[in-house]
Amino acid sequence: MAKKGFTLWFTGMSGAGKSTLAERCRDELLERGLGVEILDGDIIRTNLSKGLGFSKEDRDINIRRVGFVCDLLTRNGVAAIAACISPYTAIRDENREMIGRFVEVYCQAPLEKLIERDPKGLYKKALAGEIKGFTGIDDPYEAPKKPEVVVNTAEETIDESVAKIMRTLELMNYIPATETEQEYSEEEEEEIKKRLSDLGYI
Repeated sequence: MAKKGFTLWFTGMSGAGKSTLAERCRDELLERGLGVEILDGDIIRTNLSKGLGFSKEDRDINIRRVGFVCDLLTRNGVAAIAACISPYTAIRDENREMIGRFVEVYCQAPLEKLIERDPKGLYKKALAGEIKGFTGIDDPYEAPKKPEVVVNTAEETIDESVAKIMRTLELMNYIPATETEQEYSEEEEEEIKKRLSDLGYI
């Protein structure tokens, strides 16, 4: 039977760990025999969305383009992984509606941790008024209200976050379950199941 694709959509503010987790999830899914492609926000901006600015309209166009490619990949049996700030709920929900097999992963971390991690000093520049329209400073970030997965990258290890994402995909029957030892507690296992139950998946 042909493998069914899905889209794993990482959203969160700059520095929240989206790209790092996307790469680790790609490696894990490849090990499980899936075809996988990553669409990283920075790479998309350089190639697919070159010339777009950072107005709301341009950001929406950019995220719609990522969603379109994810939909094509998903329909062709690929696990598409998007790692984009994607700050606006309406466009993420548009992509969810279009793609169908869509798993939203909210990468959460407090602002002070994001500033501490920021290698380019963009947050400090934005706070000083040197950069305008920076997400989470003077431009909104709309956190997901009902994501399939929430990872707190300030408190969890990368392994713990990846394990939670993989377990969610297993429980949704998007990937086959394995017998590997889980990296999180029984309480977190129950939290994962409750979240998916509340969302109507199990």
